[in-house]
Amino acid sequence: MVPDDFELDNQEVALLVATRLYEKGRLSLGQAADLVGLTKTRFAEILGNYDVSLFNYPASDLARDIANA
Repeated sequence: MVPDDFELDNQEVALLVATRLYEKGRLSLGQAADLVGLTKTRFAEILGNYDVSLFNYPASDLARDIANA
């Protein structure tokens, strides 16, 4: 059960979900950034706040993200 005084706004919830899905490899950097309405650059900067490494996905995904940038 979540305490009554536990406050998260929609943006924080979206960031938590997006960073976790990115960390698990379920979303690319671009997809996760789109989910929260941020640029890939800004989302990448925020990953460190959630202790998520930018370099935690396959090189093939990195190549695809670079090609689509």
